[in-house]
Amino acid sequence: MANMENDIIEIVAKQAKVDGATLKADTRLSELDLQSIDIIELIFAIEDKFDIEVPYSPNDLNSAGISFETIGDLVGAVERLTAEQHAQKSV
Repeated sequence: MANMENDIIEIVAKQAKVDGATLKADTRLSELDLQSIDIIELIFAIEDKFDIEVPYSPNDLNSAGISFETIGDLVGAVERLTAEQHAQKSV
């Protein structure tokens, strides 16, 4: 799933206005100075890119059991959501 990780890093880099080469799986999103609107746009970009719905509540970031602490957490959540939601669509 390296391509998915690269895609997510690219999306995060664009939202954070940083060089994607500086981002790693253990990069904390809180270190990137993302504002609330940036997080929402990040979620929308991920949903569009991977054709998934990310259950997100700005008041409770872990409301759906998804951690937004690091890029690696985000990649893991997107992998899980992609597998779950695409399996549901094929039923």
